[in-house]
Amino acid sequence: MEKKTGTTTVGIRTNEGVILAADTQASLDHMVETLNIKKILPITDRIAITTAGSVGDIQALARMLEAEARYYQFTWGRPMTAKAMAHLLSNLLNENKWFPYMVQIIIGGYVEEPTLANLDALGGLVFDNYTATGSGSPFAIAILEDGYRENMSIEEAKELAIRAVRTAGKRDVYTGDRKVQVVVITRDGMKEEFVEFKE
Repeated sequence: MEKKTGTTTVGIRTNEGVILAADTQASLDHMVETLNIKKILPITDRIAITTAGSVGDIQALARMLEAEARYYQFTWGRPMTAKAMAHLLSNLLNENKWFPYMVQIIIGGYVEEPTLANLDALGGLVFDNYTATGSGSPFAIAILEDGYRENMSIEEAKELAIRAVRTAGKRDVYTGDRKVQVVVITRDGMKEEFVEFKE
């Protein structure tokens, strides 16, 4: 029997920074394995990625990116930008397209400027102001499409990201709607929080 899994992750870029949000439910077929998994992984103190797809593949990629970022800092004496890391990740994914990493990744960060990118399993790279991945992404992107506007504040973007994930959780059976992990990355650094809902 084919096992089904899913998730919803979203990203929004503003002039002040980047917001990443994801549900915290891990499911396997008809079973909820946990309601408390982190689907946003920090790579540096200014760059993070979201996880949708094979957990093992994403963890391996995260370790590679973390090592590359440290090597870059050591070699050049400055941090790797989120844009450079997105291009590096795109190359890593494309090199393995005959035996691909089964992932959908959003990368967000603020090193020199706010940066948000979406990558598919074959290394396709798109920079955008907002995006969504995972099984609930069709529902989330509709909320983002309707609610996004230029010059949003960080707080407005955060509320929109949470609403997009929660809405997806109400319609996609593989996405949880009780808790949302939120990571905000600005010029001042990275902050993580969890927003819980009673209903």
